[in-house]
Amino acid sequence: MITRGLACCLVLVFTTSFSVTPSHAKQTPPTSDIFRIHHVWHQVLQWENKTHEFPKPHDGSLTSLPIVLAAIFCFIASSISSAGGIGGGALFIPILTIVAKEDPKTASRLSSFIVAGGSIANVLCNFCKTSSEFGGKSLIDYDIALSLQPCLLLGVSVGVICNTVFPKWLVTLLFAIFLAWSIRKTCKRGLTLWKTESEKIRRNAEIEGNGDGNFEEPHHLGNKENSRLKLPWLKLGVLLLIWLSFFSLYFLRDNKNGQSIIRMKPCGVGYWILSSVQVPLAVILTACVVFRERSLQDQTQSQQGQEQCRDAPLKKLLFPLMALLAGIFGGVFGIGGGMLISPLLLHVGVAPEITAATSSFMVLFSSTMSALQYALIGMEDIKTALILSTVSFVASLVGVLAVQKAVRKYKRASLIVFSLSAAMALGIVLMTSFGVIDVWRDYKSGKYMGFKPPCKKKQSS
Repeated sequence: MITRGLACCLVLVFTTSFSVTPSHAKQTPPTSDIFRIHHVWHQVLQWENKTHEFPKPHDGSLTSLPIVLAAIFCFIASSISSAGGIGGGALFIPILTIVAKEDPKTASRLSSFIVAGGSIANVLCNFCKTSSEFGGKSLIDYDIALSLQPCLLLGVSVGVICNTVFPKWLVTLLFAIFLAWSIRKTCKRGLTLWKTESEKIRRNAEIEGNGDGNFEEPHHLGNKENSRLKLPWLKLGVLLLIWLSFFSLYFLRDNKNGQSIIRMKPCGVGYWILSSVQVPLAVILTACVVFRERSLQDQTQSQQGQEQCRDAPLKKLLFPLMALLAGIFGGVFGIGGGMLISPLLLHVGVAPEITAATSSFMVLFSSTMSALQYALIGMEDIKTALILSTVSFVASLVGVLAVQKAVRKYKRASLIVFSLSAAMALGIVLMTSFGVIDVWRDYKSGKYMGFKPPCKKKQSS
């Protein structure tokens, strides 16, 4: 009864917040407001139910109208989300559910391929790109990626279990709260950067107007005058090893159909022992990375400022905790970690260019892991998945190159932050709206809305 009541309160909060306007609050009687809210909500439920009345084409045609429309919307969503360095899973799942009329499980599987295609394009654009503002270094911060990846993958596993245990209303509420906080912080960071950049542009214009050619150039992405970029093959190898380690555990334990490579009882002792191996694995790998970075910092401390070095160890320890939190929320919400990692990196002061490039690099590992698992278990819509991932690849190239060109032209890295904010705003509207509709449908049908055991057994309702 308590969970049913909380779910009802959640629905009422969202409906009243979007349907009552301040300008008419004093002129309209309270009863008419209630009737209007009920009417709007009834129309939304009718519209959402009608989207499932149209038969989904099962003829294998990739040129059917729903698939073509979904591809167009995914192209737009991918171009927006890629500019901020995120995967965009929170945008793709509602699009595939509404437009392509896919069931939630199929939409989630297709979304992992779409995110993987976009992240590949993102990484290709940023892999060998440097910035003179950051000392000619790569835009991808491999040290941050190394400190993030083990805890991120561990958090995803914990989040998937929480997703099974938590009721829908709690998942929807947590998603709305966390993403609203992230949007607020990201917009605040973007406005601060915009003011700083405006001041730099104004100062440079004054210096240039006085005839002094030595004015400050804030951003030069991909400056070819920099020294030749050396790829950190050792770090890339370690990242690949971490990815293979977690992928092996996932693949040995079970696949999405509940079948394991080695014979073990689902949710038995062996299952949980193999699952718990991820915890010491993540701790050991993260500790090795953090201690290695600290020793390298001590060696180069004389070349850097003393004040700058004091904050570095704290940030290095903060990154794994951020990754664990982002992974847990990503697993709970069923989306990639980019939409959660990027705001946290911006919040601790990482530059927008490095945030976008590093976040997309991290999304590549998580999305390809999900996509490969789905492919190995035999996905039915593999052709559709490959087509949509190709569309996302092209759209991400367009989005990344367009934003990078705008950053160079207008000298404003804050454009990346605003692109991220736009993608998150679309995500919270789509995912929260349809999450509330699902909660309301479950409430009306009398389904159980409390916490569930991690190993579900089908019960008679």
